[in-house]
Amino acid sequence: MEARRRLARPAPTHAVLHGDLVAAFVRFFPLWVTLGGVAALIYPPAFDWFLEYGLITPGLQIIMLGMGLTLELSDFSRVFRSPAPIVWGVLLQYTVMPLLGWGVGYLFQLPTAFAVGLVLVCCCPGGTASNVIAYLAKADVALSVSMTAFSTMLAAACTPLLTTWIVGSRVDVDGWALFLSTAKVVLLPVALGLFMRRYVPKLTEKLLPVAPAAAVLMIVLIVSAILGARKDAVLESGLQLLGAVVTAHAFGFFLGYLFGGLSGGFGTVARTTSIEVGMQNSGLGAVLAQAHFANPLTVIPSAISAITHCIIGSALAAFWSRRPTSGEMAGP
Repeated sequence: MEARRRLARPAPTHAVLHGDLVAAFVRFFPLWVTLGGVAALIYPPAFDWFLEYGLITPGLQIIMLGMGLTLELSDFSRVFRSPAPIVWGVLLQYTVMPLLGWGVGYLFQLPTAFAVGLVLVCCCPGGTASNVIAYLAKADVALSVSMTAFSTMLAAACTPLLTTWIVGSRVDVDGWALFLSTAKVVLLPVALGLFMRRYVPKLTEKLLPVAPAAAVLMIVLIVSAILGARKDAVLESGLQLLGAVVTAHAFGFFLGYLFGGLSGGFGTVARTTSIEVGMQNSGLGAVLAQAHFANPLTVIPSAISAITHCIIGSALAAFWSRRPTSGEMAGP
């Protein structure tokens, strides 16, 4: 009885306030990414330290560790209980976006480095930010997390294979090295998070409340550091590259909604599928581009992608959050 009374007691005011502040910080992540990108273009030295200390890869690993901390092995049983929407969403993730990356790059006649970078980020799994957008859009958050988790676990194979297949004729790509890097920055941190949640629950409980905020902060720093370091190239690329990235993501959201709706009704499943297909793990794209492609410009599409999909996703979330989904009748 005493234990129950302790559990029933309200949380201390400072703890509630801390939780509210963290939640608010996470909800406004598109704003922070955009402001960070603008600040980096105005004053690049503000983010030089993040590159100088080689923190891009560790930053992405922190993001992936945070995802792992939110998962349990039992979560993966959902794919067996209700596999269709998850499998369908992941399949769209690794077909629609890679094809859009290739097609849009060709349509906009992007220089090789930008075209390869766009394909690379489009071959990446869903981003952790998609789970926040799914929540704001009143979509199926559990489904979003499941899609992100499974596309992430498959990334070690799918991202290097698809990238090598699509752009291998344009640049030399070491598929095996790409696979090893993807595994190192994705699978190992996620596996560590799963292990910690299972075997170090007390530490996990302390880390979980701040994990989303840490992920948002790392995304902002990764994007800002890359944009600042490549400021001249970003400004010179102008509307051509920006138009290509916006087009790829916009069609990703649209086709994800369309195909998701055709398979499961134009409600929460369609919204979730749209968000998962339209939002990529741009941080992973940036890390892989920086590590495995000789031309430093290859990393720029990933940085622009991070800002683009956040803005589009936030706009959709604001629109969808005001529309009902009962009876699977909600429109786009």
